[in-house]
Amino acid sequence: MFKNALLTFSELALWIVIAVIATSGCGVQTTTTIPNPDATQSSDLSSDPSSDDSSTKIAKVPELNEPRSNPTDGETTTVTTTEETKVEAMPEQTTSDNNAAKTVLADVPLIPRDVLFGNPERAQARLSPDGKWLSFLAPVKQEGDPNGEGVMNVWVAPVDDLASAEPVTDDTFRGIRSHNWAYNSEQILYSQDKGGDEDFHVYATNVKDKTTIDLTPIEKVHARLAGVSEMFPDEVLVALNDRIPQLHDLYRVNLKTGERELLQENPGLAAIIPDDNYKVRMAFNYTPDGGAAWLVPKGEPGEKGYEEFEVAETFGPEDAMTSSPVGFNKKGDVLYYEDSRDRNTAALFARNLAEGDSKLLAENDKADVGGILVHPTDHTIQAVSFTFARREWDVLDEAIQGDVDFLTDFADGEFEVTGRTLDDRYWTVAYILDDGPVKYYIYDRQAEGDGRMRYLFSNRDDLDDYPLVKMHAPVIKSRDGLDLVSYLTLPPGSDPDGDGVPNQPVPMILDVHGGPWARDDWGYNPYHQWLANRGYAVLNVNYRGSTGFGKDFINAANAQWSRKMHDDLLDAVKWAVDNKIAIEDKICIMGGSYGGYATLVGLTYTPDTFACGVDIVGPSSLVTLLENVPDYWIPFMPVMKIRVGDVSTEEGRADLLAMSPLTHVDRIERPLLIGQGANDPRVTQLEADQIVEAMTEKNIPVTYVLYPDEGHGFARPQNRTSFNAVTEAFLAKQLGGRFQKIGDDFEGSSIHVPTGAADVPGLKDSLTEEQMKMPPEPEKEEEPAEPAGEKA
Repeated sequence: MFKNALLTFSELALWIVIAVIATSGCGVQTTTTIPNPDATQSSDLSSDPSSDDSSTKIAKVPELNEPRSNPTDGETTTVTTTEETKVEAMPEQTTSDNNAAKTVLADVPLIPRDVLFGNPERAQARLSPDGKWLSFLAPVKQEGDPNGEGVMNVWVAPVDDLASAEPVTDDTFRGIRSHNWAYNSEQILYSQDKGGDEDFHVYATNVKDKTTIDLTPIEKVHARLAGVSEMFPDEVLVALNDRIPQLHDLYRVNLKTGERELLQENPGLAAIIPDDNYKVRMAFNYTPDGGAAWLVPKGEPGEKGYEEFEVAETFGPEDAMTSSPVGFNKKGDVLYYEDSRDRNTAALFARNLAEGDSKLLAENDKADVGGILVHPTDHTIQAVSFTFARREWDVLDEAIQGDVDFLTDFADGEFEVTGRTLDDRYWTVAYILDDGPVKYYIYDRQAEGDGRMRYLFSNRDDLDDYPLVKMHAPVIKSRDGLDLVSYLTLPPGSDPDGDGVPNQPVPMILDVHGGPWARDDWGYNPYHQWLANRGYAVLNVNYRGSTGFGKDFINAANAQWSRKMHDDLLDAVKWAVDNKIAIEDKICIMGGSYGGYATLVGLTYTPDTFACGVDIVGPSSLVTLLENVPDYWIPFMPVMKIRVGDVSTEEGRADLLAMSPLTHVDRIERPLLIGQGANDPRVTQLEADQIVEAMTEKNIPVTYVLYPDEGHGFARPQNRTSFNAVTEAFLAKQLGGRFQKIGDDFEGSSIHVPTGAADVPGLKDSLTEEQMKMPPEPEKEEEPAEPAGEKA
């Protein structure tokens, strides 16, 4: 059993991202440092499969997280039109360079926002472990709204009859964002919260009679799917913090009846690690100095499991984020693990538990272990990926060398194995491009030639109707010599020779990823395509602290929020200006979570650098951020002391305040747009409210967009669409790009703009009086969470 199946705190995600890979019996795993209370369950599926829980990307440790939910009227002049969408421009914002860029874009059709950010047509192809069924996510139209966006649900079809697919779940509001098969091949497993509050429940849906069981029917808990095994196809392991909010106990749950049996009461551990026999083998904890300890149980288990655990191995704080258990082989006599001790990058090792000796399996001098391919029944690791700028595979098992070679050569882009049947004959495979939709296939390992690949679908066929652009991967040097792997997209037609430099400088968006313990990757990015289509260069920077580049790169960010981490972003801006990519006075900083914090830092610490900022769920004060973390983050707080700062001491609080944008709010000189979810448990609404209040008191303009039914990022497509519409008009006014006028983008959205609606073109006229007020306070007692399907 592999660790990402144990602790479903992995991203989803990316977002993005985000959950339980091994639950499908796929044999596809992502690596993650244990534990990760940061699954961005509010992930945006528009860029699937980065939000796909089985994408082979390195996941995140506990963090603010990147919401990846979208950085997402005055007189206007029509530049050009298509049949569907008018293109607007802000003439008062133009420069000679801007005009040149607009001339290039004059014949480029505007890509409608709903094409880029609405629900995908289909996503997350999954084969059942027995190979008889195919599942995927797709929208279901809602009664009374036949022309609406629909709500994402799980659909299932016989593997040889995709046309007969039917929805088996019945979520009518928030949408299901990740799913997997149970090993019995009869039920679908997924998690769902309520309004972004991250009080997740785990559900099981029978694909034949469409009944759904809430496996965790307890209020105010954060439940995780914690383990699956083909040896127990009708049972799963679930972690629940119902006894003590800070700790998750481990339960064995029957999928058919929902009956729950305690396997291990948590005596104070960050993570409990079982094997495929559902026996507790290890545990994980953080040490007071911010390091990590691996523990093993002592004695024999009782009614509440093991009473004691003893430390078997320790890791200093410098290695804690890049070393962790990965999982066991089927026999349970080999432990796979990542280790960065006595080296910089995390390498993959295998330890013979009987003999105690370890063997190096894979390493890369530039990148940490990323994704892994695992045999679906033997649970041996067969291949490992490493990603510096682009993903590379290192095959460990010759039995799949031919498979990897074939998949590498079959199509352009990067492939991801998203599932494998138990007999290992069939794999589901996704191909990721930078300038096109994700394409899904079933790969038959016993067939011949190209007949091995059966095309299923793409996630967005409508993208084929529009011109998409390539993504470049420059490596920028920081002022102190670090390599900052970055990703750059340019407006269509601005770079005819494809060298990554436009003919003339253009306005630019510096899009800062969240985390900060996460990373940007190469591939299709709807935000890049959207903003480039509007006339902007878009630059992502893996600043120090980003994961995947070795421990030195992560540790260089310790206590450097607003300091050297911000210097990296400034160095990237200077690089873009010096290389004639960006117009110096037409650069916007934008991002979510930590990226939102970086936006506020940009406008307070370097008020003359950026023309404007867009902050999504970003903390304004590091003191109030650390004082209001979710209960289940408490075991991780020693690490936060090292990485961010110590809120428990007077000296530490003073330092945190010095790094807080709220302290320096009077320095803001440039326009700011803020987006916030009212139910965010990580970066609470307080973070947005207090900086908006401070700016208002000082008569500093700010536009505040608040969603009462969202959390850490915007999961509902209606809310994503509305915020992107506001963002696009805001950017057009400040940077002079073209934009799609706000139309019916607010339909079905819970948007409220209590402050600054008049500062964004067309926004005030599109809102009701009620929408320009703070939303009403929610009732204290919420109704019990309901499963997305019929009650069993």
